[in-house]
Amino acid sequence: MKINTNFEFKPNRTMPEFQENSNNMIQFHKPYITIDEITEVLDSLRGGWITMGPKTIEFENKFKEYLGSKNAVSMNSCTACLHLALKAIGLREGDEVIVPTVTFTATAEVVTYFNARPVLVDVEEDTYNLNPKLIKGKITKKTKAIMPVHFAGQICDMDEICRIAKKHDLLVIEDAAHAMPAWYKNRKIGTIGDISCFSFYATKSLTTGEGGMATTENDDWAGKMRVSRLHGISKDAWKRYTGEGSWFYEVESAGYKYNMTDIQAAMGLAQLRKIEWMWERRKEIAGIYTEAFASRDDIEPPYVKADRESGWHLYVVKLNLKALSIGRNQFIEELRKRGIMTSVHFIPLHKHPYYITTFNYDRRDFKAADSVYERIISLPIYPGMSNEEVGRVIYSVEDVLQKFRA
Repeated sequence: MKINTNFEFKPNRTMPEFQENSNNMIQFHKPYITIDEITEVLDSLRGGWITMGPKTIEFENKFKEYLGSKNAVSMNSCTACLHLALKAIGLREGDEVIVPTVTFTATAEVVTYFNARPVLVDVEEDTYNLNPKLIKGKITKKTKAIMPVHFAGQICDMDEICRIAKKHDLLVIEDAAHAMPAWYKNRKIGTIGDISCFSFYATKSLTTGEGGMATTENDDWAGKMRVSRLHGISKDAWKRYTGEGSWFYEVESAGYKYNMTDIQAAMGLAQLRKIEWMWERRKEIAGIYTEAFASRDDIEPPYVKADRESGWHLYVVKLNLKALSIGRNQFIEELRKRGIMTSVHFIPLHKHPYYITTFNYDRRDFKAADSVYERIISLPIYPGMSNEEVGRVIYSVEDVLQKFRA
């Protein structure tokens, strides 16, 4: 797709009229799919391998090569990766895992698979990431691991988190669903924590439709995840139907049906070849948004710490509700009326009925998350957006801000 890079941003330009029933809605997200992905998938279909096979292994190898990780284990979702990461490190019933409250439910959900307890921790009000200053107060004799989430692609304070983990003999399982690619002090995410888990869901920076990858330097953990992802069958079970395989197999442990397919991996290979271009485009769009909103007092662009590079999976703005006559929810509706689809990331976990009734968290512990949640909106950001579309988002946001100024 050719992108017009000659767009000139003009503040306060009149927004073109939008008809609500028209077809020119700007979606919250569109995956960037080109002939590259189609060609790779067709190659799989023509070759006869459509479940886990040679392309899956190739994708794993290319992925770990790109990150500089020793092991990469593909699965059918990031949720599966997080689950098997916790299984690999030996999480047990009654154990505790520290999780930020601002995340998707999958992060904490996988802890409950073991009858273990997700211990929710508040976030930093500027980055929405796990607040490392609050971790120590949540550590008990039952704590097994810390699970930081790199919100929107903005990397957590990994030095501090890893230092705390080491001091208390804990493991660090990174939920890196938003962080492909992202950098922390010139290191790629996927090489810092004990195990890092990536998502290839439809909205992610690299997509295989559904899918995920776990990376680790620990060969033992990688081996356990490989066996667990395919029914607990011994190593290289996928080779049973190749010339080098055998009909004979052994089940080494109770496993799961978590494997990736070659069709998914084919998409992944094509996406991986252009991952940094797609990231550069996201970063460029983020820069245009930030330039437009930086001087305003009624909206706040994302804050990124100086020693890291965000993956820009999301572009999350924060409203100054004191400057407006409407709340966040109505703001979203006003944008929809102007043809702009948005979202909210995330409803904090401590607000959901399941977590409230099951774990009885003290809601006074989440003041930052509560404050942030009421004011945030995720704007469209994806590689296929034209600069004209980016401009229309800006004009629409400014139009709502102006119309509903307090």
